Amino acid sequence: MIVGLAALGLLGAGAAWYGLSQKDPSFAGSAECQPAAAAAERLKPLAKGELAAVGVNAPKPAPVIAFNGPDGKVMSLGDFGGKTVLVNLWATWCVPCRQEMPALDKLQAELGGKDFEVVAVNVDTRNPDKPKAWLRENGIHNLAYYADPGGKLLQTLQRSGHVVGLPTTFMVHASGCEIALLKGPAEWASPEAFTFVRTALGRT
Repeated sequence: MIVGLAALGLLGAGAAWYGLSQKDPSFAGSAECQPAAAAAERLKPLAKGELAAVGVNAPKPAPVIAFNGPDGKVMSLGDFGGKTVLVNLWATWCVPCRQEMPALDKLQAELGGKDFEVVAVNVDTRNPDKPKAWLRENGIHNLAYYADPGGKLLQTLQRSGHVVGLPTTFMVHASGCEIALLKGPAEWASPEAFTFVRTALGRT
C-alpha cells in the first residue's frame, strides 16, 4: 500500500508538471530558469522591426564560458551577479561587427547600470592592442573591454550552436538563464531595441 501511494504521488507530481508546461509554453523544467520564463514571454511579441531576427525561446541555463575582464583577469557570466547581460561577440575583421558597435555603445550608455550591461567580447586572436585602438578611434567609450584572445570562447559557442558566424548576440536573464539569441547584426540603438531591453528588465 505504501509503495502504491508513493507511485500515485509521483504520478500526481508528474501530471502537475505536465499541466503547467502545457499551460505556459515558456515554462522551463530547470528550477533556476523559472524566474526567467515571464521575461521571455513578455519579449516574444517584441522581436520585430529592427529585432525581427532575434529568437526568444524557453529559458535555459546560459552557456558556461570564460573570457578576460577589463582588468585582464579571467571571468564568467556568473561574475555579473544578478544583472541581465547582453553578450555580443565581435572582431575587428568582421565588418557587420564594426558597424554594430556604435549602436551597442549607445545601448550601454542609455540603459547600462546596476541591473543591465552590454558585454561585448572581442575575439581577435592576433595583435591584442588592435581592438582597443579601434574602439578608441571610433569613439566607443561606454563599453567595458572584454576579450578572448585565445579563441576558446568562440570554439565553445560554435560547438553549442550559438555561433555560425559573427556577430552573435544573446541575452542572459538576471537568473543566469539565456532567453534570447541573435545570429547576425541588429540596430541595437533603435526604439525597438530599447523597448526590448527595458521589457527584459521589467522597466516598462
